[in-house]
Amino acid sequence: MSRERNNPYYREIVTKAVCGKGRKHCKDHHVIKPPQKPTSILGCWIINHVYDADRKGDSVEVIGSYDINVWYSYDDNTKTDVLSDSVTYSEVIPLAMKQKDLIGDEIEVIARTVKQPSTLEALIDENGKEVTVDVEKEFAAEIVGETKVCIQVHPDAEDDDYKDINWDEQISDEELKEIDTEFLDDKNG
Repeated sequence: MSRERNNPYYREIVTKAVCGKGRKHCKDHHVIKPPQKPTSILGCWIINHVYDADRKGDSVEVIGSYDINVWYSYDDNTKTDVLSDSVTYSEVIPLAMKQKDLIGDEIEVIARTVKQPSTLEALIDENGKEVTVDVEKEFAAEIVGETKVCIQVHPDAEDDDYKDINWDEQISDEELKEIDTEFLDDKNG
């Protein structure tokens, strides 16, 4: 790259670009204790997922929360209830950095959920008093910032491709506006 920087046929351009990318699949294990001793699990779903992301070196940290709702029966399957438990999490997504040295301090962290948190399994534990819930989710993250790219300039292209064009004889914008385009609609001719 150092030879190209001194070469008059190369130019450095400062632009915004994705300078780091990462993806992470996560599994979490939660224990929820209902007020009654559960007999069976009738359903489990995740709602109200919110998160925020920030850069941490060559990684992106995602901090968020969601509610786990467990529908269960108790008293030998004669009654049901829904227990809601709010859970917080922190996930660090390692990034493959394409450009170690970003120009300037302005960066944009983009994180999105590839797979929203969902229940893999909800079971009554061995002591019969608690419910264990396995949850999976997946994130993708990017760092966008200013960086330099190096491009090759073809010095002969301008001479060869444009040498026969007389730029003074080109149609002006005013002349283009004066062109009658209705002559194509003449159905008699």
